[in-house]
Amino acid sequence: MVAARKQDENLEVLDRELDDLPDELRWREWMNRIEAVIFASSKPVEREALLLVVGKGANIDLLIDDIQADLKAKPYEIVPVAGGWMFRTRPHYATAIRTAADVGEQQHNFSEEEMGVLCAVAYHQPIDRAGLADIFGKEINRDLLSRLRYKGLIGNGPKSPRPGAPHTFVTTPEFLATFDLHSLRDLPDLGQLENDRTDCDDGVASMG
Repeated sequence: MVAARKQDENLEVLDRELDDLPDELRWREWMNRIEAVIFASSKPVEREALLLVVGKGANIDLLIDDIQADLKAKPYEIVPVAGGWMFRTRPHYATAIRTAADVGEQQHNFSEEEMGVLCAVAYHQPIDRAGLADIFGKEINRDLLSRLRYKGLIGNGPKSPRPGAPHTFVTTPEFLATFDLHSLRDLPDLGQLENDRTDCDDGVASMG
């Protein structure tokens, strides 16, 4: 309770409008605040959060565009993820990072079965266990679904219209962040996936 009250006090003293600054310096300070907030966050930062640190005359999209222009020569960028924004290193530097950087233990290591079920949920959500069984031709192990839930990638959706009204499964914001998707509209086209024989198809085939 004390920590929450202290945070509220800090928000109250933050000068969001910066009326004492010239327009150019005010815009630059807003840019710096947004960059600092996104840099410090371990999760995607949504628009509503960024609006807490800028004035009424600020345009979040234009501010981020200007930050991106400043970062053009840098090995990292700000990307839209899960309805917000995050810092990401540019793909060009992936090999260098894997070669020399200590990136810690990877949280998400998927078996083919897990990837297959995850793709099925992503493309057919909300979907219940019976629906998954229809896709794979076999009942899906509850432990597998529990692992995906534990990793924060799926959660409960609305009740199914099937008898007994079982819970359905849907993907989560963590799913979007893990796969660098801004929204589910950014999922690859299913027809393209079938033609290219992606991991999703391989995972589904392995469970048939």
